[in-house]
Amino acid sequence: MEAILGFSVSREGDVTVIEVEGQLIVGNRQELKQMVLEELERGERTFVVDFDRTEYIDSSGLGVLVSLSKKIREQGGELVLAGLNEDLRTLFELTKLDTLFTITNDRAQALQGL
Repeated sequence: MEAILGFSVSREGDVTVIEVEGQLIVGNRQELKQMVLEELERGERTFVVDFDRTEYIDSSGLGVLVSLSKKIREQGGELVLAGLNEDLRTLFELTKLDTLFTITNDRAQALQGL
C-alpha cells in the first residue's frame, strides 16, 4: 500500500488552507481532526481543505469531515472543500454530502468565494 499521509497547513489571508496528500482514511483522520481543532482554538474560523493531491477518502475520512464541519459551524466559521477529483466528487454526491459542504473546483475558486 502506498503512503497514506501528508497534511500541510498554510494561511492565505484569513483562511487556513489544509492540503491532503494521498489518502484520508482511518489511519490518519485523527491527525487531520487534531490539526483543525488546534487552529480553531487559536481563533481561526475559515478553512479550505484542498484535495487536489488526494486519491482516496474512506468512510472514516468522510466522517471526520462531517464532524469538523459541524464544529467549525458551531463556532461561526466556514469549511470549504476544494480540488476533489471526479471519483471523490461522485462519492460526495452519492452520499449526499455535496449538500452539506461547499465544494469548489480548486483552491483559487474556494479562496475567491470566502
